[in-house]
Amino acid sequence: MIRFQWPWMVLLLLLPTLQWLLARRRLGALDDYRQRRTTLLYPSLARLEAVFRGQRPGLSRGSLLQFLLTALLWLGLTLALMRPQWLQPYTDEKVEGYDLMLAVDASHSMEALDFTVNGQQVSRMQVVKGVMGRFIEQREGDRVGLVIFGNQAFVLSPLTLDRRMVRQLLDNLVPRIAGDGTAMGDAIGLGIKKLRERPPGSRVLILVADGENTAGTIPPIEAARLAAAEGVRIYAIGVGSHQEEVPIIEEGRLVYRSDLGFDEATMKRIAEATGGAYFRASDANALEEISRRINELEKSKAESRTIWVPRPLYRWPLGVALLSLLLLGLFPGGRWRLPSGRFHG
Repeated sequence: MIRFQWPWMVLLLLLPTLQWLLARRRLGALDDYRQRRTTLLYPSLARLEAVFRGQRPGLSRGSLLQFLLTALLWLGLTLALMRPQWLQPYTDEKVEGYDLMLAVDASHSMEALDFTVNGQQVSRMQVVKGVMGRFIEQREGDRVGLVIFGNQAFVLSPLTLDRRMVRQLLDNLVPRIAGDGTAMGDAIGLGIKKLRERPPGSRVLILVADGENTAGTIPPIEAARLAAAEGVRIYAIGVGSHQEEVPIIEEGRLVYRSDLGFDEATMKRIAEATGGAYFRASDANALEEISRRINELEKSKAESRTIWVPRPLYRWPLGVALLSLLLLGLFPGGRWRLPSGRFHG
């Protein structure tokens, strides 16, 4: 479908007609003045002159060609100024699915080495990437978003059907990217803000943290009550251990710290306040159980939206106008212009 962005520019086509009418009026007045001062009473001096020159009266072939090229030049410029556009329809379809926002702890404590995989110590962040990476791959047709939090909470990805992109962002996540603290309450509040824009019934927030809230302005329990009021279910996944001293690499060396605890009780209270559930990251059946409970919820309705993407077409009439201008330069008065300046025809 073709649309003109500035259709009122079509009024420019009237300017040559208006100029012609004004010029004809002035010529008519000039002819009257000449007739009053001439003594030759022949009715048409132009016809008489044409007879003497052996020419037929009216427009010559050269004059007609010049007129057509000039008209084509003006028409092309006017159409280019009207900004023609070809509107290409683009339909964005969203299938039924769930709205899942992942809130992942990216604080300094996620560097703790209190997990063992195949006899090797791995950090909490590595466990999170493995567990949540598999979970994202399983959620085909769902909209998935990603919130990270440290001293502050940030939206790393809004809700999207592009699960591969969210998985890539998660794989590239490094601890301390958002600061050393843990603003878990703020992360819950930010996730609620994004989920409340979606239809109710399928709003799910998956909180992945060690349960220790050391920063932020919103207490985690208060944020959980707000989530319950907004119809957001929180499924909490605890990452950590109950060791008295947790190994962690700091400044290139392995140290043991006793302040990297695991507040499992807070994680359970957050989940229970919203009708969700709590799981340990080391639980092999955690992802299956979370998926089963999510699938029991009501899916968001399918959405379809069509937008029209404009493609500019002004180059075509502008090209015609430039070609007409070139031909007018090569055929002034309808005759071929030679390099020497002599005219033939």
